[in-house]
Order: sequence, then structure tokens, then C-alpha cells
Amino acid sequence: MQIEHWHARRDGALTEASMRRKLEGRGFQTRLDIYPPGTFLPDHDHGIDHIDGVICGRMRVGIGERSLVLEPGDLVVIPRHTFYQAEVMGDEPVVSLAAERMKAA
Repeated sequence: MQIEHWHARRDGALTEASMRRKLEGRGFQTRLDIYPPGTFLPDHDHGIDHIDGVICGRMRVGIGERSLVLEPGDLVVIPRHTFYQAEVMGDEPVVSLAAERMKAA
């Protein structure tokens, strides 16, 4: 599990559009997800390379015994066939972009 932080100087202001451009520029398809407070996603596997990017709110992501909390602008890279879980932290919903590697045409 690898985390990347948003850099306003390099990436511009953090918005849904700017994060979408960044992820799609890396060859990923994106979709907007909104998770209300209290949301818990149990262990799951996407079977392909996956990135979750937080636009607002806080989310804990865990793989096995390791976990980290994502803040606005944080991206976490989940390698294919890796089971992980996620949980919304606090009273604010999490707005995030889920990104999956585009398939070759």
C-alpha cells in the first residue's frame, strides 16, 4: 500500500476535476463515490490495480495489520489482488474518486 499526497504547487487546487485529470492522465478510469459517516467496507479485492483519492473527509484504509488515515488530497495505491478494507472516520462524509486501470482496446 503506497500513499501519495496532493501538492498544490504541482497539482493545482484540490478539486474533483483536478484529481480526475491527474488520475485519468495516469491511464485510470474514475468514478465518484460518496460515503456517509459510519460507512465500513469489509475486506474486498478489485482484482486490478486500484487507487482511492480523497477529495474531502477522512478515511482509514487497512491491509492486514497495517492501516493509514487518508486526508483530503491523499491517494492510496492498492495493487491488484490485494484485499483491503476502508472506513469513514469522523462525522463528515468522504467524497472520493475510485480509479481503476483502463483496459487496452
